[in-house]
Parts: sequence; structure tokens; C-alpha cells
Amino acid sequence: MKEKYQIVIIGGGNAGLSVASQLLIKDKALDIAIVDPAQKHYYQPAWTLVGGGTFDINTTVRNEKDVIPKGTTWIQKGVNSFQPEENKITLQDGSQLTYEVLVVAPGIQLNWDEIKGLKENLGKNGVCSNYSFETAPYTFEAIKNLKKGKAIFHNPHTPVKCGGAPHKIMYLAADYFRKHNVLNDIQVEYWSGGTRLFAVEKYEKTLLNVCKRSNIQLNFFQKLVEIDGENKRAKFIGFGENNKDIETWVEFDMIHVTPPQSAPNFIKESTLANAAGWVDVDKNTLQHNRFANIFSLGDASGLPTSKTGAAIRKQAPVCVSNVLAQINGKQLSASYNGYTSCPLVTGYGKLVLAEFDYNNQPQETFPFDQSKERWSMFVLKKYVLPWLYWAKILPGKA
Repeated sequence: MKEKYQIVIIGGGNAGLSVASQLLIKDKALDIAIVDPAQKHYYQPAWTLVGGGTFDINTTVRNEKDVIPKGTTWIQKGVNSFQPEENKITLQDGSQLTYEVLVVAPGIQLNWDEIKGLKENLGKNGVCSNYSFETAPYTFEAIKNLKKGKAIFHNPHTPVKCGGAPHKIMYLAADYFRKHNVLNDIQVEYWSGGTRLFAVEKYEKTLLNVCKRSNIQLNFFQKLVEIDGENKRAKFIGFGENNKDIETWVEFDMIHVTPPQSAPNFIKESTLANAAGWVDVDKNTLQHNRFANIFSLGDASGLPTSKTGAAIRKQAPVCVSNVLAQINGKQLSASYNGYTSCPLVTGYGKLVLAEFDYNNQPQETFPFDQSKERWSMFVLKKYVLPWLYWAKILPGKA
């Protein structure tokens, strides 16, 4: 392994690979290293559908080596620390890499341990989560086996990847219960660390109606702190003015948990981080606010938008353009407007395609009202987007 590269990209997920591929399309002579210890690469947006029993999880995984762009050097190691003043990173084995430009895109960290009892109960006692390859299929087992009682769907108090995922599975579950004539015997509840169901009013209106038709009870300003799987109960602590520090044990027959999330520890503990622990970048240029030859995009970046694959698809070309400008001593001219998208599955064959910018203003692709539930958009989610990801996005062509 050589020690110096023109461009070092931290992360071999959607963001890192899209940027690497697009850079090579612009200039195949670039000397690029991708740093990521992963063996496998996952198409995670389909895990909601896996949890709803309508997608094969085995089609969501490939070997990392098969998706690394040809013409790059893959360094299959983890990162320990950054030395940005010296243009260096130190890897977990103690070796160092030097770069001209650094792109930081390691994704998000799932903090399962933050909820007492969660890890020990995942995959049993009705405790499920679509947020891992191993546990997503059990979600459908829990939904399928529930005939009466209480189903809780949890959203944490932190930002998460795919902000709609914690409630998309709730809508699918409610639809499943309805189709199997058990919805009247099941109380569906949403317990969230957020302040509202969805940040954009146009789409939230539709989602509130979806909740209404399934009699879903909504609870906000609630932090999940413990799972007692044996006794099938969960402990929440309220925050905010009205329910500050109020402790509530809620009984459940099934609970879908979304783990609290953060930037990886090696980001949070570095000089690259902002006060909240994310990579401190300009929200338009994606350039670091203190180190001009460092850029960041994707879930670990401090960009104030929802953390989605659709956001990355718009961030990647901006990052590529500005990285090349930085290398060539030119002014950074590409700008990202905060576009993100959330395909909100509201039932089997129903989807609301939310698209919006930094100001939570809709930025819709299609010439119709996307706040309406549509079968065509469900088809897009289930069939078109997975193909687009593997065939076009990762190779840098979309």
C-alpha cells in the first residue's frame, strides 16, 4: 500500500462510491483511494419493504469488492484519526495516508447500546428493527404473528438515516393488520423523539390522514431508554415543556425500534466535527469550514437536511465539481440547495413521494401532486430505484 494519493475518500457506501465513480468519469487519470473496512455493501432503502414482507433481503446485498469502481485503490481498513494540518489520516492499524484532497463520507453510526436491553432482545420477544440486514426479516414475523394487542413504532431523539423509515413500517403494518381483519384488535402507537410526524406540511397532512384511518396514536417528545423484552414493556422519558422527565413504561406485543444515530466516533472525536459531532461543512459547497481541501457529503456531514440516498444523489455532483475546482486552483462554483427525498410508503401499493429543499419547500420531479398516495410511486420505490442504485448511481451515471 502506497502512502500518498491525490484524493482519499473515506467511506465505500453510496456517497463515497458515487463520488469516486463520477470523478473518474470526469478524469480517469485521477489517483483515488477509497478507505472502508466493509466486506459487504447493502441497498438499505429496501429494508422497509423487507420488514413489510414484500421484498427479498438477499437481493439487497453484494460484496463490497464488486462495487468498488475500477481505477481506484481500495484500502480495506478503518480510520482511527485525522491530522488535517498535515493532510494525513491515521488508520486503525497505525499506518498513515497523505492526501491532496480528502472526501469524508463514512455514513452514519447506529448506537444500539444507547437503549438498555435492546441488543439482547432484538429478533425475539416481539422486538424488531429494519435498521440491520440481520434483523429486518424478523419485523415481518412480528407483524404477521400479531393478532391482537399493542404494536409500537419508535423514532429516536437523534437524526436518522431515512427519516421516514420509522413510520413507513408502521403504515405497512397497519395496512397488513387491516387486510387480515385484525386492525380493530390492535392498538398501533407511534412514540417519537421528534416534535411532529413530518417536517413538510404538504406531506404531513397526508400522513396524518393515514394515521387517522388506522387509529394510530401519536406521542412526541419521547426518548426510548430501555427495553424489557421478557415483560414486553418499554421505558420512555418525556422531554419538552409539557412532559419533561416524565417516565413512562409502555407495554407492547411488538415494538419496532429505530436505534439512536450519530456520526462515527472517529468523526465525533476529531477536529473535523462541528459542535453536534457531524463533519463541519458549508451547506452549499460541501467544503469544510476550516480546511479548504476537505469535503464531506452524505449521512456523516453536518448538512441541515434529511439523511437520504436521494440527497446524496444531488450532493455527489456538487462535491465532484468542487473537488476538481480545488485541485485545479479554481473557484468553487457548484452549489447544493438541500434537496432530499423520502419515498413514504403508506400501505401496500401506496406511496407519497416527498421531495423538498433546505427550506422545507417541495421540489417535486413529477407533473402531479406528489402528496397524494399513488400506486405508480410504490412501483418506483420497489422496482425502479433498486435497479437505478446498482446500475446507475454507484457507477456514477445518475
